[in-house]
Parts: sequence; structure tokens; C-alpha cells
Amino acid sequence: MAAALALAGSVGAQAPDLASQQRRLADAKREAAAADARAEALARSAQAEKDAAARAAADERALAARVAAAQAELRAAQARVAVVDDLLRAQRARLSEVQAPAARLLAALQSMARRPAIAAVAQPGSVDDLVHLRAVLGGALPVVEARAATVRDEVARTRRLQEGAALAARALRDARGRLEADRVALAQAEARHRARAQVLGRGALSESDRALALGEQARDIVDRLAAQGEAQVTGKALAALPAPSPRPVASPAPEGMAGGAYRLPVAGRLVTGFEAVSSAGVRSRGLTFAVRPGTMATAPAAGVVRYARPYRGYGTVVVIDHGEGWSTTLIGLGRAAVKAGAQVAAGAPVGQAPAGDQPEVTVELRRRGRPVDIVALL
Repeated sequence: MAAALALAGSVGAQAPDLASQQRRLADAKREAAAADARAEALARSAQAEKDAAARAAADERALAARVAAAQAELRAAQARVAVVDDLLRAQRARLSEVQAPAARLLAALQSMARRPAIAAVAQPGSVDDLVHLRAVLGGALPVVEARAATVRDEVARTRRLQEGAALAARALRDARGRLEADRVALAQAEARHRARAQVLGRGALSESDRALALGEQARDIVDRLAAQGEAQVTGKALAALPAPSPRPVASPAPEGMAGGAYRLPVAGRLVTGFEAVSSAGVRSRGLTFAVRPGTMATAPAAGVVRYARPYRGYGTVVVIDHGEGWSTTLIGLGRAAVKAGAQVAAGAPVGQAPAGDQPEVTVELRRRGRPVDIVALL
């Protein structure tokens, strides 16, 4: 009853601690939920950064393709410029071929124009030659002029093509420079995105670990609360139980005797323990001690001697009734120092061990005829 009351008191004292544990559990749950939310948010941010990095990588690949296309166009423009140069050289060669006769004709005409008309009259045959020459020139001049105009048009067109090709090449070079700069900027942005994604990923992992730790803490608190609840229920159940039966030390002593603590009746070396099984298969119902020859046996507690004489092959047996159903039986004594019906106090001599070699004395404690472990009462 005292133990039950003490347990109930301790459970009552733990009531404030139970409330604090419940508050800690609620706080741990809130912190765990907040940590989970932060972990999910960081994970989403990390995924967004990863997506941004992937988009930057895709943009970089697209820009690289555009740069490659621009380079191809630049090479095509350079090829066109080379073709135009070849055409220009060919046209210049043809122009030179056409210009040579025209130049000689113009030189002859200039020479004739500088000659005075009287000289042509004075020279024999000169008038006829002059008329013939003028007739020839009159027929050939339109053709020469047409060819010269065609050559001039070709030269102008070639120059325009060359200028356009140069402009196109310069524009392509500028575009390639801009594209290269954009590619470098995108690569840097991708590196920043990846670095930020790694940082956020590590933060998400850290928050996830913290959430797991808080969850473990919450489970520990739940387990402690469950244990405290069980202890509280057990304390209430024990407090409702009736008082236990008194031990022999608590039983009323016989008239004229004082009670005392239960003690071993003999001093010696323990040979057989309670409920130990012997080689013959018999289970022990008490404690057996190896004692010195002639060792005095005393009453373990106050009581009345109910039996004190030899019994079959067990030597002298002494049975002491302590009241309230408790009794002690001493087996293996050499002789009894008391008689049946005698009242003995705790520690009073009740017998003596035999004088033979290696005597053994067995002590059995019973409660309403059932063996009880003595060790629990010592």
C-alpha cells in the first residue's frame, strides 16, 4: 500500500511535467511542419533554378547553332565575293580586248582630226581614203559604243556586288561577335543558376534532415507521454487495490515475544537456490546451506513451534508458525533446542546442525502452504 501510495504521489507530481511534455510535443510538431514546408519551398526553388539552368543551356545551344549558321553564311558570302572577283577579272580582260581596237581607232581619228583639210586635198588618193574611212567609222561606231556601254554596266554591277558582299561580310562579323557575347553571357548565367540550384538543394536537404530529426523528437515525446500515461493508470489501479497481507516481520508477535526482521536462521554457503532442480529431478522449495558442524540455528522471526523432532531420513525438522499463514521449516538439523508449542522470539536458538562431515541445513518459507522465495524478504 505504501508503494502504491508513493507511486500515485509520484504520478501526481508528474502531472505538470506531463503538461510540459504535451506542450513540447505540440511545439515539435509545429516546428516539424514548418521545416517540411521550408524544405518543400527550397526544393521547388532548386527545381526552378535547375529548369532555368536547363533553359539557359537550351538557349546557349540555339545561339551556338545560330552562330554556326552565321559563320556558314559568312563563308558563303566570302565565296560569292571570290566569284564576283573572278567575274570582275574576266570582264576586265574582255574589256581590255574590246578597248584595244577602240583605242587604236580613236587614236587614228584624233590624228586625222589634227591634220588640216588642205593636206588631204593635196595628197593623192587621200580624199577617197578619207571618205571610205568615214563610212567605215560611221558603221562601226554604234557597235563600239554599245559594247563600251555594256562593259561599263558590267563593271558597275560588279562593283555594286563587291560592295554589297563586303557590307554583308562586315554585318555577319558584327553579328557573330554579338552572338559570341550572348553565348558567353548565357554560359555565365547557366553557371550562376547551377550554383544557386546546388545551394538551394543543399538547403532543402538540410531542412529535410531537420524535419526528420524533429519528427524523431516528436515520436520520443509521444513515447514518453504514453509511458507516463501508463504509469498514471497503473498508479491509480494500485491505489485502488486493498492493502497487501503483512510479512512475518509485520505480523503480530506471539504473546510475550517481540517481532523482528526476517533473517536467515543459519550462516553458511548457499548450495541450492529456490526452485533449483536437483539431479534427481526434484525442484527445491527453499534454500540449502552448507554449514559447519554444530552450527546453531535460530528462529528467523517470532512465532510458535509447531513441530520439533526427527522426520524419516530428513534429520530433525523444526516448523515455526509466524501467524497470518506464514511458516518456516528447518530441515537437516542434528537436534532440536525447542519443543512443539514453545513460543520463540526472532533470533532465539531452535536447534543445532549435525556433527558429521559437510552438514547441510535447508530453510523453507511458506505462505498458506505455498513456498515463497526468502530472498525477497531479506
